[in-house]
Amino acid sequence: MLTVNTLATATPKLTTTLSTKGQVVIPKTVRDAMAWPDGMTLAIEPHAQGVLLSAAKHYFAPSDPDTLLGCMNYKGPALSLDEIDKKLATAFAEKWKKDNP
Repeated sequence: MLTVNTLATATPKLTTTLSTKGQVVIPKTVRDAMAWPDGMTLAIEPHAQGVLLSAAKHYFAPSDPDTLLGCMNYKGPALSLDEIDKKLATAFAEKWKKDNP
């Protein structure tokens, strides 16, 4: 099995072909060495010499619809943005006081 270090110095360099749909197949040896599973999201960074592929950073934890829709059960009156800002400021201040006695 190839490792990341042996891939970097592989001779001849591995190649792939750009399809008419703009798709590129990353060789299995590369995917295995990088521990990239099927369906993984990759970030593409253009560079003068080509492109860099890397694991995409996920800024939020995976969630499910039940978790996200939980906030939609609010039954009170509609709030203005100012009212929301005041309520958030109050909640943050109370939490800060609780966490920082």
